[in-house]
Amino acid sequence: MLNYLPSLSALRAFEAAARHLSFTKAASELGVTQSAISRQMRSMEDLLGLRLFERTGSGLVLTEAGAVYAHKIRTKLQDIETATLELLAYRGQGGELTIACLPTLGARWLVPRLTKFTTTHPEILIQIVTKLEPFEFDGLDIDAAFHFGESAWPNALTDELMPEYVVPMAHPILQEELKEVGLEELLRRHPLLQATSRPALWPHWFSQKGYSHPNPHVGPRFEHFHMVIRAAASKMGIAVLPRLLAEEELASGELVQLDDQLTPSNGDYYFVYPQAKRANPNLQTFRTWVMREALSTKKKMNAALS
Repeated sequence: MLNYLPSLSALRAFEAAARHLSFTKAASELGVTQSAISRQMRSMEDLLGLRLFERTGSGLVLTEAGAVYAHKIRTKLQDIETATLELLAYRGQGGELTIACLPTLGARWLVPRLTKFTTTHPEILIQIVTKLEPFEFDGLDIDAAFHFGESAWPNALTDELMPEYVVPMAHPILQEELKEVGLEELLRRHPLLQATSRPALWPHWFSQKGYSHPNPHVGPRFEHFHMVIRAAASKMGIAVLPRLLAEEELASGELVQLDDQLTPSNGDYYFVYPQAKRANPNLQTFRTWVMREALSTKKKMNAALS
């Protein structure tokens, strides 16, 4: 296989020539002669058995194969440059971790706490990306993920972080009506706001409470819990929400709980990472911090339940 691998200097020359569409400009950029670039391109074409460039009356152009190859080579060279800069920046200590997180959990639980980690561990750069559904780690540049649901995750190690408790919430304007008609009737009178990522949450809550509703799946739908929270605060209807994710609105008075009791949700929060990265010291440092923060949150939950 390596017999078909051009040298790094040839690949750099090709990328520069393809970007400039000029051997002369590529030579100037790389500090070599135009004839050196020309020889390297001929050698690459001989090695690959393909024409990468064509000369026309208006100058140099890439062939179709050359254009495809140039795009792929440019990406790989950028990856090599990034890896090298990261190595130099951290002197072989630390580096970058890419963590996938549920959008609202990331915005309302993880990110507000993250300064504590980055202050203690400035050598580890954290990048947060959003993922709603479980995924295969293979082929993705993701080191770990926050997950809600069951513990099963293919080819990954799983740490249970904390449970989730949910409760109906709404704008304070509904409190007087709640006192008059009771919670079950109130829920029949007003739209039930739905999170499309958790379609079974309302039916689960009704089942746990022993209440009935003709259409618990029906109501305005929003992709993320953050949108559901803001819709409830804007008087659009009633939302069943994780208490963990709505603490800001409850503290400010934008939302109120319509039930004094918190109900166990239909899943728990987990931290998952591929088995192949279990020995990564930076990941284990971050994992330990996450577990400690989750334990602190769990203690506050237990205090609220008692």
